Amino acid sequence: MKRITLTQFLIENQRKAHVTADLRLLIEVVARAVKAISCNVAKGALAGVLGEAGSDNVQGEAQKKLDVIANEILLQANEWGGHLAAMASEEEEGIWKIPSDYPKGGYLLLFDPLDGSSNIDVNISVGTIFSVLRCPRNTVEPNEASFLQPGTAQVAAGYALYGPSTLLILSVGNGVHGFTLDREMGSFVYTHPDLEVPEQTSEYAINSSNARYWEPPVQRYVGELQRGAAGPRGKDYNMRWVASMVADVHRILTRGGVFMYPMDEKNREKGGKLRLMYEANPMAMLVEQAGGAASTGRSRILDVQPERLHQRIPVILGSRSEVEAVERCYREAREGGG
Repeated sequence: MKRITLTQFLIENQRKAHVTADLRLLIEVVARAVKAISCNVAKGALAGVLGEAGSDNVQGEAQKKLDVIANEILLQANEWGGHLAAMASEEEEGIWKIPSDYPKGGYLLLFDPLDGSSNIDVNISVGTIFSVLRCPRNTVEPNEASFLQPGTAQVAAGYALYGPSTLLILSVGNGVHGFTLDREMGSFVYTHPDLEVPEQTSEYAINSSNARYWEPPVQRYVGELQRGAAGPRGKDYNMRWVASMVADVHRILTRGGVFMYPMDEKNREKGGKLRLMYEANPMAMLVEQAGGAASTGRSRILDVQPERLHQRIPVILGSRSEVEAVERCYREAREGGG
C-alpha cells in the first residue's frame, strides 16, 4: 500500500484549490515544529526538560519548562518563512510581530504550544493546538484587532497529540485528516482519512471535581448520564477525563462522546476556563468538520465574535446529539426562568 505523506496530501489539496501555496508551506512549517516538540516531549527527564520553568505566563499560570521550549520552537520556526503577517501564542501577552528583516505573508497563526502541560511530569499525553486566519486586507502592520475574527473565518486548524505515537490532526475546510509521525522516515504519514465523530456514544469528559460549581443545566445533564440505564437516557455512560484538552477531544473525535468545560461559579468572572482563540475555535472547527457540534451551551462557538486576544469561554463539543442535549437543558432552564 502506498504511503502518502503530509506534503503529498497538501500538494494534492493545493491542486484541488483547497489550500494556497503559502498555506501549504505554513502548515508544513508548523508540522516541522511539532516534530521538534515531539522529540523534546519524548526525551523527558533525559533532556532535563521536566519540572517548573520558574516563571508565569500571561494567564498568571506557572509555566513548565516544556511550555517555554514549545513556545520558542513554534515562534522561531514560523517567523522567518515569509507566510505570516504575525503570530499570537497563549503564552505571550501580545501578538508576536515578524522581525523586519524577514518577509511577511498574508496569514495569522495562533497556537497553544503545549496543551495539558500539568500532565508532563506524570508522563500523560499532551498536545499542541493551532489556528490559521487570513490577515485582513490592506493591513500595513497587524495588531491585536487583526486577530479578532470569529471562528468561522479560520482557513485551517489542527492539533498535535504527543502520545504513544505522535499524531497531527488537520482540517483545511474539507473534512478532518490524521497523520502519524514515522520517526524513521522523519515525516508525517496519512493514516486517518476523513475522521468523523461517531453519532452514538456512551462516554463523556468533564472535570467532576467542579460539580458543585456547575450551572443547573449542566448538573441536570450530567445527572441524567449518571443515572444510566435506569434514567431518562436509557443506557449507561462512562466518564473519562485526562485534563489535556487535546487528549480528551481526540478520544471523542475517534470514539464519540462529549467534552465539557462549562461556565461555572469558579470561572464566571473570567468568562470561562478555556481560551476562545487558542483552544475553543480550532477544536470547534475540527469537531464540526468531522460532523459534530461545538457550543457554549447558549450559542455556537464558531459564531462568537472575539473581543480580546486571551478571551475565555465555556466549551461543550463532540457528538451532535449530546451537544444538542446539553443545549436543550440550557434552553429549558431559560424558558423555565432558571
